Amino acid sequence: MPVNIELKAIHRRVAEIIIDELKLEDVTPDTFNPEMDLVDELGIDSMDLATIALVLQDEYKIVIDEDDYPRLKTVRLICEYIEDKIATRH
Repeated sequence: MPVNIELKAIHRRVAEIIIDELKLEDVTPDTFNPEMDLVDELGIDSMDLATIALVLQDEYKIVIDEDDYPRLKTVRLICEYIEDKIATRH
């Protein structure tokens, strides 16, 4: 699968997970801004982020180190992180 299609699929799935876990209304995976700061703009806390990280770990069969949580500030950064983790396991 071409990288750009895979990244788009990851972006959509990450947005879906965040929307589901945070019970966001009036936003869809297609309208979710990948640059939105999840902490500053959405107000997610460490427990929300931990929950999202657990779901992402199950979804993508990766390990997300707690020390990396502060790096996961936007959907774009989360997608890049997942891509790197997937790439290094092959």
